[in-house]
Amino acid sequence: MTDASTRGPGTGRIAPEELRSHRWFGTDGLRSFSHRARTRQLGYLPEEHLGKPVVAVLNTWSDINPCHTHLRDRAQAVKRGVWQAGGFPLEFPVSTLSETFQKPTPMLYRNLLAMETEELLRSYPVDGAVLLGGCDKSTPALLMGAASVDLPTVFVPAGPMLPGHWRNEVLGSGTDMWKYWDERRAGIIGDCEMAELENGLARSPGHCMTMGTASTLTAAAEVLGVTLPGASSIPAVDSGHERMAAASGLRIVDLVMRQVTLSQILTPEAYEDAVATVLALGGSTNAVIHLIAMAGRSGVKLTLDDFDRIARTVPVLADLRPGGRYLMEDFHFAGGLPGFLGRLTDVLHLDRPTVAHDTLREQLDGAPVHNSDVIRERSDPLAGEGGVAVLRGNLCPDGAVIKHIAAEPRLLRHTGPAVVFDDYRELQRTINDPALALTPDHVLVLRNAGPQGGPGMPEYGMLPIPDYLLKQGVRDMVRISDARMSGTSYGACVLHIAPESFVGGPLALVRTGDLITLDVEARLLRLDVDDEELQRRRAAWSPPPARYGRGYGALYQDQITQADTGCDFAFLARQGEVPDPYAG
Repeated sequence: MTDASTRGPGTGRIAPEELRSHRWFGTDGLRSFSHRARTRQLGYLPEEHLGKPVVAVLNTWSDINPCHTHLRDRAQAVKRGVWQAGGFPLEFPVSTLSETFQKPTPMLYRNLLAMETEELLRSYPVDGAVLLGGCDKSTPALLMGAASVDLPTVFVPAGPMLPGHWRNEVLGSGTDMWKYWDERRAGIIGDCEMAELENGLARSPGHCMTMGTASTLTAAAEVLGVTLPGASSIPAVDSGHERMAAASGLRIVDLVMRQVTLSQILTPEAYEDAVATVLALGGSTNAVIHLIAMAGRSGVKLTLDDFDRIARTVPVLADLRPGGRYLMEDFHFAGGLPGFLGRLTDVLHLDRPTVAHDTLREQLDGAPVHNSDVIRERSDPLAGEGGVAVLRGNLCPDGAVIKHIAAEPRLLRHTGPAVVFDDYRELQRTINDPALALTPDHVLVLRNAGPQGGPGMPEYGMLPIPDYLLKQGVRDMVRISDARMSGTSYGACVLHIAPESFVGGPLALVRTGDLITLDVEARLLRLDVDDEELQRRRAAWSPPPARYGRGYGALYQDQITQADTGCDFAFLARQGEVPDPYAG
């Protein structure tokens, strides 16, 4: 018999007694007797589950997560597919990470969901998993946890919501929220218009329908090879989304029986392709942190330098907001990710496997593009290089990022005086104070908003422009922070400065009036203060008190790594063996 550990994708099928769940249900002992008796207690007949692949359906549905409000129904479709393929599905409710409501930020809890995913899959009698998520942090969290267990796995993206509408305009959630909020602050529109926008911005279940963080990460999951082809762009309320969920249930049973585990899919080549795709989509800066963390769980070394290297080799071909014009439904009907990847085949690793095909080449064969305005030709890119740049300099020795395709070009090479805010509350209180005498040339600096300082690295990085400058027509300024920003945001915002100010990074030493130079083409972010002065400031600096005295927050602040290494927990990111539990 072939050892399952050496059996590659597309080869062989295991016998029922080789299933992991067999150790719980199939042996002749007291524990197996007890497990079978308790399964009868649940109302299941022996023939419903004995000798069949047991599939965990991990569902991030909740009443307060609008991105996932339809996943209760999609879980039923997944289970329908599992039953049809001869498997036995078990649904597990797991933490819901709601970008819209959870404070201070769901990023604080990404690693908690990853831990929950890992330990549920490890401790229960399951042979494979289908993961249901989509709102920003849920995709990386689920895949990080699943990668650490390494069972056969399929990811079911939540899908984008329908386009928003207001009067005669098509709205993109997030992106147009920021835009029209600034219009209101500038006095261009009033409360009546805002009330109409409130009703038209988010019209259905599903995550943001711009190329924000949710769409970026689900597209990354698809190119990594852990979804069915085209799954990431199907609108959440489209009937095709339910069919995709059912097909994912069918697929996972086949993967279990062939023992195609996640580590066979999540290879170094797959992560390189995910980086190239994110950059060619003009995707969210948040993907940098998440992909580095995901790769680490797969035992793959991925760095900021890899992002910058790959960014110089791929053009931006997706004309999607916030950097472009269109929305995810347009992208889906233009050909979706299969059509998009068909225009990037020269930079992809086409001979690696996916959950749906033996090779990515086979998966993309014949994938059409129906609208070259949405998915651009290589000869007509939205930008000549990838949409995210990695910066270095004395202000960010471990790196920082900027989504330069969403900034005003005049600001991509800029020197200006800093105005420093020590935390986000101070910024909110004082940004409109005329005494600050801010001009469009000033550089807004926010600190203590990183992984520890935030806490959790909230999406504060799109710092607000003062009302009085908005009224003068100013819509972009250079803004610098150790925070993140929403993938739906835009502007000349330098983010993820590492190390963060809260732990003594150079951002902690900046003073109002210091000159700061940003040069995206040179990949430079520099504080124009001499080294001797910086040494004097460092000698006078003292660390702030810890944010948490107990609880999960204390674990977080003790174990969280910096942005350049993915903000995983140190004890989870390190390599090491974890034994499968003894079931007998």
